[in-house]
Amino acid sequence: MPREDLSPAPGTARLTDDHLTDDHLTDNHGGRRAPSPPGRPRIAALDVVRGFALCGILIANVRPIANVDPSAVVGSPVGADRYGWTGLFVDQRFYPIFSLLFGVGFSLLLDSAAGRVTRPRLILLRRLAVLLGLGLVHLLLLWQGDILTVYAAAGLVVLLPSTWLPRWAVAALAAALIAIALLIAGGPYAIVPGLFLLGSALTRYGVIGRIERSTRVPVALCLLFAAGAVPAVWWQVTVPLETRAFSQAMAVAGLLVAGAYVCGLLALLRTPLRPALRAVFAPLGRMALTNYLSQTLLVLVAARVLDVPLARSDGAMFLTIGAVLAVQWLLSTLWMRRHRYGPLEWLWRWATWARRPALRRAP
Repeated sequence: MPREDLSPAPGTARLTDDHLTDDHLTDNHGGRRAPSPPGRPRIAALDVVRGFALCGILIANVRPIANVDPSAVVGSPVGADRYGWTGLFVDQRFYPIFSLLFGVGFSLLLDSAAGRVTRPRLILLRRLAVLLGLGLVHLLLLWQGDILTVYAAAGLVVLLPSTWLPRWAVAALAAALIAIALLIAGGPYAIVPGLFLLGSALTRYGVIGRIERSTRVPVALCLLFAAGAVPAVWWQVTVPLETRAFSQAMAVAGLLVAGAYVCGLLALLRTPLRPALRAVFAPLGRMALTNYLSQTLLVLVAARVLDVPLARSDGAMFLTIGAVLAVQWLLSTLWMRRHRYGPLEWLWRWATWARRPALRRAP
């Protein structure tokens, strides 16, 4: 890849995946690299959006996780509650946000690795391989609706090869893959590769580095997405279930509603609500991997150990969701006050860079 494709767009600050402060890093051949340029602070908006999406993922997943039928996988259109609030505002509305953010994070990591080691793509390969391992454990031992295996596989097949392409080609390929996924209605995860590439392209064009600098742009985009979501949701509730048209409608509506959510949240972060939004969502977002996997454990404990009637009672479902998120928010907030990474994030980073990073914050 040409060097400019690994760097931010002109006029934007350099971004790193988690902004290390190490003076020197050892490359994979044992050689020393020069000190990397200082990274800008974390983009707080990404943590907030990630935490918000994590909450939505739990709402969508809680009943599929608790279902005694192991084949119950979130996102299936069969029996979808398309008229209820989950069908309108939750189902297939949040994993597109996570998919976009995964592509963003991948490109941020590539930019960081390119300034630190001689073989940055090896860092990316290890990161995806470890994610695949975590996903397989989650899939085989806990829940067949795991998304990490999908992300790791799509990352290996689509994201990693795309690092050799110029950014305009990545953007064009993203548009093509998203359009194809919407046209063929290939299932709820068919759109994931295109969203990966879209997130990568937005990062490489410097858009992500500027998302906290504007109010009018996210407001305008939120209104645009919302205007498109209204007829898309109407299409969803009028077409027959278990048809290709219904799958297409769910995918289109989900993408547009997700876009409205993200842009609306970015707009709110430019208001006096910013401190509250950061306090609520950022701790969850900074420990997204740990929280995503622990959600499965907590829901299974509620359903199978405590015998909470999640399948029969909306009240029990809401109480369980609230309890899980409250516990995760409290633990995440307390943990991140003393540590630089979440527990699984720290192990993932260790495996990615093949060196143990500092876990505790400097006093």
